[in-house]
Amino acid sequence: MSDGLKDAVQRKGSFVQTMRAVAWSFFGVRKSRDYEHDVAQLNPVHVVIAGVIGAIVFIGVLVLIVNWIIASGVAK
Repeated sequence: MSDGLKDAVQRKGSFVQTMRAVAWSFFGVRKSRDYEHDVAQLNPVHVVIAGVIGAIVFIGVLVLIVNWIIASGVAK
């Protein structure tokens, strides 16, 4: 690993903080100041894991909504 990647992996940002940043990024709403803070604080491994979890939750919610609409009889 390069020194930059080793330093990034050693960052002390919490996983909850990472999940919050990833959730905001799913909506595409981030202030540049908050983005810069996240880049400096968050562990990139946590960001990847949080992104995968966020995508799974998003897909799960979409499947639930589609099943609910189909079961309600609105979409015939």
